[in-house]
Order: sequence, then C-alpha cells, then structure tokens
Amino acid sequence: MVTCVNDAMFPDTGKAVVTLLRRLGVDVEFPQAQACCGQPMVNTGYLDEAVPVVRNCVSAFEGYDAVVTPSGSCAGSVRHQHGIVARRAGDPALGAMSDRTYELSEFLVDVLGVTDVGAYFPHTVAYHPTCHSLRMLGVGDRPHQLLRAVRGLRLVDLPKAEECCGFGGTFALKNADTSVAMGSDKARQVVNTGAEVLVAGDNSCLMHVGGLLSRQRSGVRVMHLAEILASTETAA
Repeated sequence: MVTCVNDAMFPDTGKAVVTLLRRLGVDVEFPQAQACCGQPMVNTGYLDEAVPVVRNCVSAFEGYDAVVTPSGSCAGSVRHQHGIVARRAGDPALGAMSDRTYELSEFLVDVLGVTDVGAYFPHTVAYHPTCHSLRMLGVGDRPHQLLRAVRGLRLVDLPKAEECCGFGGTFALKNADTSVAMGSDKARQVVNTGAEVLVAGDNSCLMHVGGLLSRQRSGVRVMHLAEILASTETAA
C-alpha cells in the first residue's frame, strides 16, 4: 500500500519498498485499485464520508497475505481507524484488513525475521520516530535494528526524538504557527546531531521537517527508511 502522499509526491519510496521486498524473496503486487485509506476523513470527523473510501481500500487488498506500507500513519489508520468506521457503519467487513496490515519495519523484523537486508549507505544518519509509528503502532526499536545493520551507516542519537515534529496532517493546516514552531524545534535538534541525513518511516513528517531544513540551508537532507534499506550503493 503505497499511500496517497507517496504516490503523489514521493514515488521513489514506493519503488524502494518493492525493490527491497523482492530482494528479500517476497512476492509483491501493487493493486491498481488502491487509493486513500480514509485517514484524512476520520481524522477530521467525517466518519460517514470515510465509509466508501475504506470499502474501496479493503476491496483493493482483498486476498493478500499481508499489506505492507511505508507509513506508520496509514498503517495506524488501517489497524485502528478502520475498526471505528466499521462499527459506525455496522459493517464488520470494513475492518477486514486490520490484522494483516504492517508498517514496513514491522513486516521486515516481525514477519520476515530479518534486520540485515543487505543495504549499504555510508552516511551519518539520525532517525525520527513518527508519532503514529511510535504511539499508535509501537514499532519500538525495529527501525533502529534495521539501520544499525546497514553497512557503512553511522546512526547518531536525536535529542528529544519522541517529540512530535508538528506536522499532524490537517493539524499543520489548522494550526500553522504552532506546527512551524514544533517543526523548527525538531529541525534544530536534527542539525545539532551533525547528521547528513534525517530518516523516518513517514514522508509526511519528512516533508514538514525537510522543508524547514531546506529553508534554513542546513545541508541536511531527508530520506525515507525504505530508500536507505533499498540502497546498495558501492564505495567509489
């Protein structure tokens, strides 16, 4: 499940997931019928309007053993919010994919049982645990396990890592000043680590913090976890 943000703005992340999973021997398919998981509607209280969106999502992924997504936010929506929509609509089928949907690091570590995915990325990296992956899914140190196994990668600690970056989807639109202030705090903490790259499991958060880092001309770039794990660049 590529997610709307990745499909529209960060397609390389979706491609990286496919490359990575196929390298690990997983039979990957991309259902063309997939669209939004329904999270924006649920987050803003439009539960009835979310019903056809969730129904399309469930239908698109029917019959698959696992649904893997490079987004703690969207994985959290499927696992938790689909059940809310299903109960409101009185249709249990709307929650049918909740128990087989995984955020990427969960699938790699828990389902495939791997931490060393054969990646090579010779750069200094800081990891930001996004709110949904941290609080809703509880992915814990799975991303750290994966990053530590990447050859050439130096992982540095991010101060106050568990603080929200300030994006929050519609929060960033409704509370722009607060969102920017929170993002600026996060950007400052990233710069102080001396990292070359900020990595996270959600491109929405990386878009927010990355925009601030870019405007500050910090020299720090942002990358999704999937892209680092799919990397096999060789030394010059």
